[in-house]
Amino acid sequence: MDLSFLSAPDVGPLLFLGLCFASFATALLGTLTGAAGGLILLAIMANVVRPEVLIPVHTVVQLGQGLSRTLVMRKHVVWETVAPFVVGATVGALIGAKVFVALPMDWLQLILGVFILLVTWMPKLGRIGGVRARFVGVGFAATFLGVFVSATGTLIAPFIAAASPTRHNHAATLGILMSFTHTLKLAAFAFVGLAIGAYLPLMVAMILTGAVGNWLGEAALLKVPEQRFRLIFQICLTLLGLRLLWMAAQSGGWV
Repeated sequence: MDLSFLSAPDVGPLLFLGLCFASFATALLGTLTGAAGGLILLAIMANVVRPEVLIPVHTVVQLGQGLSRTLVMRKHVVWETVAPFVVGATVGALIGAKVFVALPMDWLQLILGVFILLVTWMPKLGRIGGVRARFVGVGFAATFLGVFVSATGTLIAPFIAAASPTRHNHAATLGILMSFTHTLKLAAFAFVGLAIGAYLPLMVAMILTGAVGNWLGEAALLKVPEQRFRLIFQICLTLLGLRLLWMAAQSGGWV
C-alpha cells in the first residue's frame, strides 16, 4: 500500500500515524485533566519535528484541538473571561512578534515553575483583582510567552480554575481562550514570514484525531466527580511545575 501521501518534511508514514495518535491521546488527557495535553504534545513533537517549524505546527494543531473542544463544550464556557483575555492576548501577540526575549531560558522556566506551583496550591492568588483586569493580564502573558514557548495552557489553567464553578466550565473555557491565543500567534508568525504549508496534511490529520480525543474526553468527564477532577488537575500542574524547575536547574547548570 502506498502511504507516501502521509508525509511531511522528515516525517514518514509511521511517524505521521504516531503523531496523529499522540494528538488524540494528549487531547483526551487535556480534556480530562484541564491541563498538560498541549505541553506533552509539544515535548513529543520536539523530538521529531524540525525546530524552526515546531512551534508554528504545534500552534496550528492546538488551535484545531481548542476549536473542537469549544464546539463540543460551548455551553460551559465562562464567557466573562473571553473579551478581556482577547484584549491582553492581542497586545501580547503584537509585542511578541517583534521582541526577542532577553531573559535566559533557565530563568524563564524557573519563574514559570514557581508561579504555577504557587497559583495551583494557593488558589486565592488566582482570584486577585477583578475578572476583567485579571484576564487582560493573563491573555497578554499567555500569548506573548506563547510566541516563544508555545504551550502556555499550563500558565493560564490555574486562573481558569479559579473562575470556573465546574470541571466542564474549566475544560470549555480553556479551549476557547487557548484558541484565541493560538490564532493570534499564527498571525504573528505570518507577520514574520514563517511558512509551514508542507506540513498541512499532518496538521489536518492531527487536528481531526485531536477532535476525537476531545469528544471522548468530554464524555469521560461526565463520569469524573468534581472533587476528583480538581485533585487530578492539581497533581498534573504540580508535576508540570516541578518539571519546569528541574529543567531550569539543568539548563542553568545548577545540578
